[in-house]
Amino acid sequence: AFCNLGREQAVLYQRVVEDLGNKLKELDGIERRGLILAAIMRFKQICNHPAHGTGDHDYHPDRSGKFMRLRELCEEIADRQEKVLVFSQFQEILEPIERFMSSIFGRSGVLLHGGTPVKRRRELVEHFQREEGPPFFVLSLKAGGTGLNLTAASHVIHFDRWWNPAVENQATDRAFRIGQKRNVLVHKFVCRGTIEEKIDDLISDKAGLAHDLLDEEAGARQLTEMTNDEFMKFVALDISAVAIVIPADGPSFGIAPSGMCICMSIFL
Repeated sequence: AFCNLGREQAVLYQRVVEDLGNKLKELDGIERRGLILAAIMRFKQICNHPAHGTGDHDYHPDRSGKFMRLRELCEEIADRQEKVLVFSQFQEILEPIERFMSSIFGRSGVLLHGGTPVKRRRELVEHFQREEGPPFFVLSLKAGGTGLNLTAASHVIHFDRWWNPAVENQATDRAFRIGQKRNVLVHKFVCRGTIEEKIDDLISDKAGLAHDLLDEEAGARQLTEMTNDEFMKFVALDISAVAIVIPADGPSFGIAPSGMCICMSIFL
């Protein structure tokens, strides 16, 4: 499920690219490796939501292309009275996602992460699996990746991409357990023109770097061993692919009517 960057996301992303380019010239060895790994994480957070990248805690949905895409999908799922699982590798964004989805479905969902006690996990699963249970379940990728039977869901959304497709597949399999009688649709969110799209292409093609990205540590090591120029090309914002979404009534970040968003190229 390809997502457009919000205007604020595109600006933040480009700033990190520029800052990274300057700092890479001054560092080497373990400091350079640490800088690259931190930058990759920051890019992924900005792709999720500007507040995730800056820590300002204002998770207004119209600031993020992914949240707007999530709204489109969940409105359809809610209309069909179906259930959905949403996975993210970042624990800190789970609660904002849950709050946002509650406003779409008109009722609360359930949330699970690594800090959820084992007994409470069982209770949440049983609650979700009931026919009259919550319409959605928001989970951290690793905590929700094994040992859970969530066959009540007919949709799985990966809000952000993990290095290792096998980890994503384990999470997806929560909806493909014994007893599943529904067709299950899997949606993987990818921001166009960003590092997310490039990693997604590499994994999908199973070519070159993708073989190493199948293993998290090997993938990170491969990226840190790129030359400065190679890595900057890898993370650069692709202007030809990026579109920003703004409300049709102007440049503010207010809520736009459904189907009334304007996509336009951004030049930074």
